[in-house]
Amino acid sequence: MLELVKATRVELKLLPDDVPNAPKGAETIKRVLSNLATVAQGLAELRGLYGTGHGRDGKAKGVKPRHARLAVFAASALAVFLFETHKEASQ
Repeated sequence: MLELVKATRVELKLLPDDVPNAPKGAETIKRVLSNLATVAQGLAELRGLYGTGHGRDGKAKGVKPRHARLAVFAASALAVFLFETHKEASQ
């Protein structure tokens, strides 16, 4: 998953170095774009620890529903942002 997100960010020019320095908020935008990789990393780690992959039964303890919602909403926000960026670039 991490390699796919990284390749997508490169293709869509969503790396911090792709943001011009002049616009207001450029440093903040760069920081948020850097954090996209952190979100993907965290989601991959959670999946590895608590997900149903690798033959697990899906009954892992320690994750509360609010943690699951956080993971789902973070993944959704990342996916929607990447898709909308792709659509905008395709027009």
